[in-house]
Amino acid sequence: MLSAAAALCAVGLSGCSRAPEVALAPQARAPVCTAVPWPADVSDRARVATTPDDPSVAAWGDPALIARCGLDPLGPTTDDCVTVDGVDWVVRSLSDGSAATTYGRDPAVEVLAPAAYGAVPLLLPAFSAAARALPENGRHCS
Repeated sequence: MLSAAAALCAVGLSGCSRAPEVALAPQARAPVCTAVPWPADVSDRARVATTPDDPSVAAWGDPALIARCGLDPLGPTTDDCVTVDGVDWVVRSLSDGSAATTYGRDPAVEVLAPAAYGAVPLLLPAFSAAARALPENGRHCS
């Protein structure tokens, strides 16, 4: 699995006007990831192009908030787990923002939010449809 820090590097690069570079997740070619219903906007920020231009990734705003589909599912963890619109997410702090990864979905979706966006759980309702499109694997926040 690619590290969240490596993927978040793309967020840091997005401060310029070029498309943010996003590392594709290991299961990016899974059929569900090639047809993700990404939202048109997130927190009033419009969707922007990504490099690569791939249906499994999406970005919004500047600095870019990034979402990737196709991560390997998370195993049991002691990280914070929240439920938003019936979808479980594992939330963790990063050096310049935060990340949320679906829990109990295979493959998983990861949302990387720069600190400028505030707490990532407040952004997760925008990703509910995309997360619910992923097959469940039986794990839930406890």
